[in-house]
Amino acid sequence: MPANVLVPLLGEGVEEVTITRWLKHVGDSVNELEPLLEVNTDKVDTEIPSPATGVLLSIHKSEGQPARVGELLAVIGVPGEAVISESLSVTSEKPIAKVEAQTSDALPATFNLQPSTPKDLGFISPVVARIAAEHGVNLQEVTGTGLNGRITKNDVLKFIERRQQTTDQRPQTVEMPPIVHHSSSTPAPSHPTPDLSSPDTLLPLTPIRKQIAVHMVESKRTSPHVLTVMEADMSRVIAHRAANKEAFARDGVNLTFTAYFLMAIVAGLKAYPMVNSSWSEQGIVLHKGIHLGMAVSLGEEGLIVPVIKHADGLSLLGMARAVNDLANRARARKLQPDEVRGGTFTLTNHGVSGSLFAFPVINQPQCGILGVGAMQKRVVVETDELGRDSIAIRPMVYLSFVFDHRILDGASADWFLTKVKETLERW
Repeated sequence: MPANVLVPLLGEGVEEVTITRWLKHVGDSVNELEPLLEVNTDKVDTEIPSPATGVLLSIHKSEGQPARVGELLAVIGVPGEAVISESLSVTSEKPIAKVEAQTSDALPATFNLQPSTPKDLGFISPVVARIAAEHGVNLQEVTGTGLNGRITKNDVLKFIERRQQTTDQRPQTVEMPPIVHHSSSTPAPSHPTPDLSSPDTLLPLTPIRKQIAVHMVESKRTSPHVLTVMEADMSRVIAHRAANKEAFARDGVNLTFTAYFLMAIVAGLKAYPMVNSSWSEQGIVLHKGIHLGMAVSLGEEGLIVPVIKHADGLSLLGMARAVNDLANRARARKLQPDEVRGGTFTLTNHGVSGSLFAFPVINQPQCGILGVGAMQKRVVVETDELGRDSIAIRPMVYLSFVFDHRILDGASADWFLTKVKETLERW
């Protein structure tokens, strides 16, 4: 029988993807788990592998088209087989198995796989299949402990441990705090249609630019944005970085200023937990974990915000390592969908392009976002313990904190920002 390729579940809350590129054409041969197409969701490009070996008989979604979870993308089979000519919803197919929560280095996805081996393995996720292929595991030998005997990721990992007789620690499931998503009943404002007959050039919107536009407009409509600005003396941070940069480099870590700003944010969120929250109509949701998003520029394409999960448990070395890893993989387009979701606060370092301070837009449904400007040597007045003033030149940076006025007032927002400032100045 032909194998139907459906839009998989790529993460909690992801209901729709955009087809960005087909890697195979109708009539091409394809192997099981070979990349078949690329889709985009939350500004992350993800490859979807083939669920079976055969020939690509039909394609049901063109490049640039949106598709919802469960919709038919393509059909894999043998030449001459009958092809279903219309899209199928998830309700008209066999149920798509739920995939347990994965750690951030795994791609959560599901497919309705046709059995190609003597034993009916049921639904095998690409994560399970990938691990089995990498370690040479015959899934026929693995006993499944999941629903209806389904083979899970942990089943394969345990099998590998027993076979290799090692005590390697396997990845742990990460529980994310509840994130409250907002919707607005206010109708979107209408915009005049541009005159396409003019000599002006019309640039088609990329999926990333579309998502940025939707998120930014929705954020401004959702919460009342308020800005408060302070400046911090970075002398101690600069001295600490100069003294430790070489040691970090020996561990393969580039000690950037971003790591210091994130550590200062953690200190501020611990001192004032209300900032690590989200608004809901039932009340304010205080998040148990501190999951920090950091804006990473993708050049002219826009930006993306990967999330450092459980940042409050990291040392400066761990934070710097996480910053390096996520920033590098973001620019290389190798992030997984779950790695850009679940943030509880965001840092944007707009100073890298020379900006002194800015008014960032809140990354919904978070309470606030901190913008860091360019570091500049400025003349400041210092007062000693005897009250005597003197003029000094110090490396200063503006800290722009934008917060949701439904959750925080000016005083509580300033308390948080003061803690961030003091953490940097007393490093």
